[in-house]
Amino acid sequence: MIEALKSDEIVTRFGGRFKLCALIQRRLVQLMEGSRPMIDRRGRSDLEVAIEEIVQGKVALDFDLSQAGDLEKILPGGRV
Repeated sequence: MIEALKSDEIVTRFGGRFKLCALIQRRLVQLMEGSRPMIDRRGRSDLEVAIEEIVQGKVALDFDLSQAGDLEKILPGGRV
């Protein structure tokens, strides 16, 4: 299961390892808090379910700049 993460294709699909890791972490937290899995669990752990959902394209990364805070404080000129 974790072998799927070794593929460069999935890493580039989400814009890098950091974004992929953030997506896995967010979905894992949702599952641990009681969200229903989008795939059949089949005895898999929450981590395995989160990764499989991402590999199958059932979960996507939604980056919202409004959650990043005040860009003027983070970046000179507020440029992204």
